[in-house]
Amino acid sequence: MSKGPVSQFIQHHYRHFNAAALVDAAKGYETHLLEGGKMMITLAGAMSTAELGVSLAEMIRQDKVAIISCTGANLEEDIMNLVAHSHYKRIPNYRDLTPQQEWELLEKGLNRVTDTCIPEEEAFRKIQHNIVKIWKDADSSGERYFPHEYMYKLLLSKVMEHDYEIDAKDSWMVAAAEKNLPLIVPGWEDSTMGNIFASYVIKEEIKAVTMKSGIEYMVWLSDWYRKNSSGKGVGFFQIGGGIAGDFPICVVPMMYQDLEWHDVPFWSYFCQISDSTTSFGSYSGAVPNEKITWGKLDIHTPKYIVESDATIVAPLIFAYVLGW
Repeated sequence: MSKGPVSQFIQHHYRHFNAAALVDAAKGYETHLLEGGKMMITLAGAMSTAELGVSLAEMIRQDKVAIISCTGANLEEDIMNLVAHSHYKRIPNYRDLTPQQEWELLEKGLNRVTDTCIPEEEAFRKIQHNIVKIWKDADSSGERYFPHEYMYKLLLSKVMEHDYEIDAKDSWMVAAAEKNLPLIVPGWEDSTMGNIFASYVIKEEIKAVTMKSGIEYMVWLSDWYRKNSSGKGVGFFQIGGGIAGDFPICVVPMMYQDLEWHDVPFWSYFCQISDSTTSFGSYSGAVPNEKITWGKLDIHTPKYIVESDATIVAPLIFAYVLGW
């Protein structure tokens, strides 16, 4: 496959250190797919607010990713950006803000994520108005779904389409919903929509069981992995640390050690993009070799670490895999 200018640039200029690791990881990703492998991408941090969808959506459309694990924040924030983009406020001098200035942002309904403020009223409430109806309809019918399935229902209903403020092709959640891409959202409760759902449970307007749980996600993932890990196997592309990566990678040792299914293959590719400093007990910054001791990676699994900013690195690796 011929490569475009971005790929040519990184191959020519990125020769050493983290730059070389980026190229190696990208080439390893491409090789994994060419040899028939599948890839899981995990999204921690604020990747959706960083608008990673501009490249990730195309990865989904071109079948360069088979499954995604993300935090509840990344699940909802891509949709927030989709319907409220013009109301976001960028603050380049965020490092200089005083506590008083931070308070003033709160009073304006602007919740800051580094240099970007999410507009509460336009983003949270616009989605809430529509998703609560879907939750309540399921609740009254005695139906239960995963958090991402409710979001897929919302997007596929196109009830908010007239509110879109960016091109839908740049939304990774729209691309995922249209593909019905398998999604894992561990710890979904730790999100704005999770908090909103809890508020309706407290008010006794919705039953908690209407939302499927993290345990059910793990059970579902074990079945998906068994069905998709033959041949070249499933690779693991981890953006950041935290539960988005820690939760799904454990499905392999869980099946091997706890269920004693000794025919379960290890993850067959591993790359972690993180600026987390590996230190005592810093699990999210654990180097790949440490994962061997936990029964997650094999000795021969291709392993890559790019110790840098994922908002810079991930789009470049995706560009290479896409041939841009």
